[in-house]
Order: sequence, then C-alpha cells, then structure tokens
Amino acid sequence: MHGKIRKRAILLGIFFGLLICAFTPFNNAYLNATPLAGGHFPLAPFFILAWLTAISALHHKVLRSRPLMTGMDLMTMWILTVIVSGISYTGLARTFFINLTAPFHFATIGNKWKEVLQPLIPEALHPADHKVVEELYNGIKGGPFMDNFEVFTSIPWSSWITPFMWWGAFILLCYFMMLCLTNIFSRQWVENERLNFPLLQLPRFMEEALDQGLYGSFLSNKFFLIGVIFCVCLHLMNGLHFYIPSVPEVPTLVLAGQYFAKTGLFSGFYKLKIYFYPAFVGFAFLASRQISFSFWVFFLLGGLFYGILSVAGLNIPASALGVTFGPTLTRPEETQMIGAYLVFFVFIVWLARQHLLQVIREAFGAESTQGQAEWMSLRFSFWGLIISGGLLTAWCVYFGIPMLVAMVVLIAFFIFTLVASKAICQGGIAYFTLTAAPLDGVTTLLGTKFFGAAGIAVAAICQKVLFVDLRESLMPSLVHGSKINEWVRNKRMFLVGITVILLLGIIVSFGAMLMVCYKYGIRELQLDWATRTSMSVYDNVVRIVQEPEQASHWVSTFATVGAVIMFALVVAYNRLPWWPLHPIGYLTAYSSAMKILWFSFFLGWLCNQLTLRYGGVGLFKRVRYLFFGLIMGDFLMGGAWALYGLYAGQSYQVLPG
Repeated sequence: MHGKIRKRAILLGIFFGLLICAFTPFNNAYLNATPLAGGHFPLAPFFILAWLTAISALHHKVLRSRPLMTGMDLMTMWILTVIVSGISYTGLARTFFINLTAPFHFATIGNKWKEVLQPLIPEALHPADHKVVEELYNGIKGGPFMDNFEVFTSIPWSSWITPFMWWGAFILLCYFMMLCLTNIFSRQWVENERLNFPLLQLPRFMEEALDQGLYGSFLSNKFFLIGVIFCVCLHLMNGLHFYIPSVPEVPTLVLAGQYFAKTGLFSGFYKLKIYFYPAFVGFAFLASRQISFSFWVFFLLGGLFYGILSVAGLNIPASALGVTFGPTLTRPEETQMIGAYLVFFVFIVWLARQHLLQVIREAFGAESTQGQAEWMSLRFSFWGLIISGGLLTAWCVYFGIPMLVAMVVLIAFFIFTLVASKAICQGGIAYFTLTAAPLDGVTTLLGTKFFGAAGIAVAAICQKVLFVDLRESLMPSLVHGSKINEWVRNKRMFLVGITVILLLGIIVSFGAMLMVCYKYGIRELQLDWATRTSMSVYDNVVRIVQEPEQASHWVSTFATVGAVIMFALVVAYNRLPWWPLHPIGYLTAYSSAMKILWFSFFLGWLCNQLTLRYGGVGLFKRVRYLFFGLIMGDFLMGGAWALYGLYAGQSYQVLPG
C-alpha cells in the first residue's frame, strides 16, 4: 500500500485507542470479561478494523464516492490502537499500582518487609499516606454506589502526583528509547532481512482488497468463508454451552498429560495440554515453515530434556533454581534461556553489523541515507538513544542504584526487549511470555552482591513495571508500525500520532485503573495474578538483601548450555541452507505461551507443509484464504461474545486470557 496518511486516520486511531484504554481496566479487572487488549494482535483493535473496513467498502460500493477511509488510513488507525492498547492493562497499568503499594499494604511481621524492604524504596516512588494505599485496596467507602464523577473527585490525586511525575519520566524515557531502537533496526528488519511479519498478513490483504475495489471478492472467497463459518459454528456452540450447559460443546482442550508417566523418559509431558485456537493455526500457517516447525519441535524437545535428565539420574531439585525473577521459571533447566537470549542478541547485532556501522557513520556527520521504513533520521535516533539512556541512568542513580549497576541493568532490559520483539514479529507470536527475566541474566553473570540492597529493590520494581510482562509490550507493535509505514510518504505524521497517543494513553490508562481500584478496591477485582507476581518479586528482593549469594552452579551450568546450543543453532542456520530449525524456536521452548500454542503451530506448519509439497505456490495462494478466515472468524466471534458478556455479566473466552 502506497500513498499518504490522512489526518482522519491519526484522529480515529487516537480516539479508538483512548476508548480502549479507558474501558479495558473496568472490562478486564472488574467484569473479568474477554480481554480487549491482550497480546500483540489484540481483539478490540482488529474487531474495530474489520467493521470499519466493511463499512468503508459498503459506502464506496453504494454511493460510488471517494472512500471514507483508504486501506492505508485503516492500517494506520489499527496499528495506533494496537500500540496503545497494551498500556491499558498487562503492558503497564495492570500491575503498576500494586507494584508501588504492595510493600506497604502486605507488610507483616513474618515477611519482614517493613524492616528490610520499605527503607530501600525511595519515598518519591510511592504514595506516602497509608490511608491512600488502604483505600486503593479496600475501595472508597460507598464507592460502588457512586457515579464516576464522584469517584473521580474522591480519589486522593495529590498523593499520587509525585509518584506519577517520577514514574512518568521513567516510562516515557523507556518508550522513547524503544522508539529510537525501532527506528534504528527497522531498515535492517524490514528492508534488509525482509521479515515475514505473519501478524500483519490478514490486515494487509484486507486493506489492499479495499483499495482495489475487491473487498467483496475477498469476503466471498470460498476458502475464506469456510474458515469463517467453521469458527462461527465452533464458538456459537461452545459459547451457548458456556451459558446453557445442556447445549453440547466441541472440546478445544485435551489433557494429554494423563497418558504419560510422572517418571521416566517422557516425564516432562505429564502436564501436557493440547489447546486448539483456530486463529493461531492461521498465524502459524502464514509464518515461515522453518519458524513454525521450530516452535513446536523445540517445545517437545524441551519436555523430553526433563525426561532425559531424569533417566540419567540428574534429578535436580527446584530449590537449586535459587532466587529468580523470571515470570514462569520453575526448574533450573529452564535457565538455558538466559544464555540463549544473550547469544541471539549478539546474532541480531552481527546480522545488522553493516547497517549499524552506517548508523554510527551518520551519527557522526556522514550523509543521511534514510530508508523507506524509518520515521526519523538515524542520527537523531542514535543520539536520542544515547541521551535518553543517560537520563535513565541518572534516574536510576538518583533513586539509589549504583551507576555501573544502573547501566548494566538497563542494557539487560533492552537486550531482552529487542530479542523478544524480533521473535514476536518474525515468528507471528500473538501471545508471548518471557521465561527468564533480564535481572536473572545479570545475577547469573555477576551475582546478587553486585546490586547492593537499594539497587536490587529499585531495579526489581523497574523491571516489573515495563520489562518482564511482555504479553503486551510496546516495542513489537512499534516494529509492526514501521513495516506498515514502509511505503508511506508522510511518516512524520504517523510519528506525531504515536507520540500523542502514548502520552494520552498513559494518562487515560492510569486514570481508568485508579477509578476502578478506588471504586471497588483491588481486593474485589480480578487482579490476583498481578498481586501474586508483585508479592513474589518483593519476597525475592528480601531474600537477596538478607542473604546475597552467587548464582547456583546449576543455573550457571544451564545458562552456559543454552548459550552453546544457541551458538550452534545460529551457526547452522546461517551456514547450512538445508538446516530445518530456526533459533527463534529455541527461545520459546520453555515459554508458558508455547504450552498453549504449540499444537496450533504444529497444525499450521503441517497444513503449510502439505499445501506447498503437493500443490505448490499456486495452491498456497488459494488456501491461505482459509486461514485468513480462521483468524477473522475467531476474532469476530471473540468480539461478539465480548459484547454479549457485557450484558450477561460473564464472558465466554474465545482467545487465550
């Protein structure tokens, strides 16, 4: 899609994005309804895109006038809503207020948080008034019976101004660094490496059909209709079963672990589950065969590895894991990902070495060679990255983190974010979770004594705010935005749109989450996961402060094993044309996301493999509409049941929560 972005696209993107930010905390935390903004292909933005595209096509066909919205307008509107939607929940707001207040609300004699933890947290980073914190968890007296304006005026805003100012500076500097990193790597990933971007395939085809006047043909394609009808029937029956149990259901979850023993070679599979999500089968079909193959193969190999260790007599206790901050780490074997992430980052830099040298040359005065996917000059991005990194370091030092520690921690944060962004965008992983956290990498290499007491406390809070819950992280959406804008002439307008929507999105998301918390109280909201994971972080901080230690030799060993395996994978991938495995698959071997998605990737790969083997490219181009239909059908039914859930008070979940 070529041309210019019109102002209406930016304004619509800002409008719908802020609407999602305002409603998501109430929808997700209070109603516990279908998540509107989950993952990197969120439900609400695509639901809006699908209907606006249909309306634009119908308007053009009936009135024979200029289209209300062009394909590029709609894609721009969509990606702006995707960029901001994550901020409203898991990407930021879901755990933010709990992170800031948990050390004070949950302090007991037993956990020693008051004596050990509270003195380490700077006063400017949390509300000082104990009553303000208690009302956050218990709700304002009579809050459920107040209207929204009364709740808004009853919130103790004065107590939150100082934390908002300091954390707002941290968040905006991090977002600016992500924007600069995206601009620096966009030409390499979009133009030089030509990543496939599976999550953009369906929106791109929809909008190209709209611009060419072929949207009716797109919707009436027989393969597309089969996919949509299949999903409609599946979720209509299962949705009715959810509300009326006498209606039969089609199982989409099989507990396969019961067929495996808890000991022996296959003991790693005794909790195996098989989920069926048609949309994710569609994403897997549209991804590179090598990548989709690698996702499910490495997941199964990871499970088999547990059994091999067991058979070999290496029954390593979970306690050998020590203190970690990884959101899903449960066994020492999973710390392979620490080494794997670091080596894959080096691989990313090595692939981009010529481009990065050009960035440095332009930063120091060489003639600009701005690419098609870049929003701003490489010189501005380079110096913006350096300056914002310096300001973030100063922020960390001001709040008690030693300078060297601050620099190492920030580098680790952005290394993990960059690697995750590449995996999400290249692999088409709409639902992604980290295995190990950035701080796990630092403690494995340098030990916990490296931080100091205040350093580990503040660094852990910073990580929990932005750099560990990557299910809705910002940077992958920015990379998708750079691909969408590849052929747009007025890129600066889109950059202005991103800037405005991020600033307003943070304000609206924080305001909406505070409204819900003070109206009902965190205790009454569906925030158990956020509370549990935040408390786990602080328990770990206290353990480290009381007993600083080096990483377990098992953790160091497996991190080294992960580095060696990843090095072998990148060498084989880069040097052997016939090599079937992609290194990205190894990065997700122990991710909790792959426990849900592995079977969908298997089905998508199998269909892709059979189609190309027996029908070639011609059949692939026809059959892909079936998988477009699976994606469209899943998300349309997800949106429909979400709307019905607002009326019914409970919602049938079409997509992973």
